[in-house]
Amino acid sequence: MTYNFKKELPVMEHFYSLQGEGQYQGYAAFFIRLAGCDVGCVWCDVKESWEANEGQLMQISEMIAMVKESGTKIVIVTGGEPLMHDLTYLTKELQQLDVRVHVETSGTSPITGEWSWICFSPKKFKQPLEEYYEKADELKIVVFNKSDFAWAQTHAEKVNDSCKLLLQPEWSVRDKYIEEMIQFVKDNPQWQLSLQVHKYLDIR
Repeated sequence: MTYNFKKELPVMEHFYSLQGEGQYQGYAAFFIRLAGCDVGCVWCDVKESWEANEGQLMQISEMIAMVKESGTKIVIVTGGEPLMHDLTYLTKELQQLDVRVHVETSGTSPITGEWSWICFSPKKFKQPLEEYYEKADELKIVVFNKSDFAWAQTHAEKVNDSCKLLLQPEWSVRDKYIEEMIQFVKDNPQWQLSLQVHKYLDIR
């Protein structure tokens, strides 16, 4: 897909809702979901976001207008893998609104843009870049099988000292591993348990 990142980006959807997971769970936020992903998690719940060509090119000025109209204090740019795109101009414009600008990323593409919060969620399907371990504000590990507990610890050893550590069950196996996850957090209290509250509430 060819586009001018200073004017437009491929957007799959946008909406104003509550952040359902991670460190900012429960806060109102405006979501911009960009199309395109090259990671390919088998359990991904938004596989329709993988193809960048499936996204509608939206003017950044239009996004800014919607964010302003919502009255939000937090904007979350997600995907797909949002940092497949150069987000320098988008974040520059969002920062002018005096809102927090968050990104949710697997860390497989270089960081572009200025962010208030970087949620780094590495996946086994594609190796993340080393720069994320120093810059991440939040490390969110999704537990899909038993080996993910040890895998989470290997990443926790690499992030900066102020990075928040969150362990989150993949939705389809949440009942299978929840007791083990609770025990893991009790045994390793530097970790927090993250749940996808928006799915329990049946909201976007």
